[in-house]
Amino acid sequence: MTDPWEAQREALGAFIREQRKRANLSLRQLAELTSLSNPYLSQVERGLHQPSVRVLKAISGALNVSAETLMTQAGLIDVIAGEATEATDQEKPNVPGTEDAIRADPRLGGEQKAALIAVYRSMLASAPPVTEAPPVTEG
Repeated sequence: MTDPWEAQREALGAFIREQRKRANLSLRQLAELTSLSNPYLSQVERGLHQPSVRVLKAISGALNVSAETLMTQAGLIDVIAGEATEATDQEKPNVPGTEDAIRADPRLGGEQKAALIAVYRSMLASAPPVTEAPPVTEG
């Protein structure tokens, strides 16, 4: 079974590479514009790294592409909007409201919410499977 995050990283990398080529920039030039290392950007373009929101913003500025476009390509905008796929819905444990609580928190900006939800989901993906949902306690 293929990792859905791997496919997302590869699609994002291909999109960034295409935008860089359209802007007639070499990888080295993009590295200079973003203050990121050439090897790191190469790994992002090859889908070996999932860039942070900060890195996506730097790349979007250098390529004159909106940050929202890159975050959509990275799968983060769907997270904010709550547009989960059927597969994601089926994989969710029966735990009330963690992502909803993050989305509803007015103290967080959209990028912060996206980053928190992405980290939360990546932690869930690497956690051992739960056979039973733990009891919910009221505090």
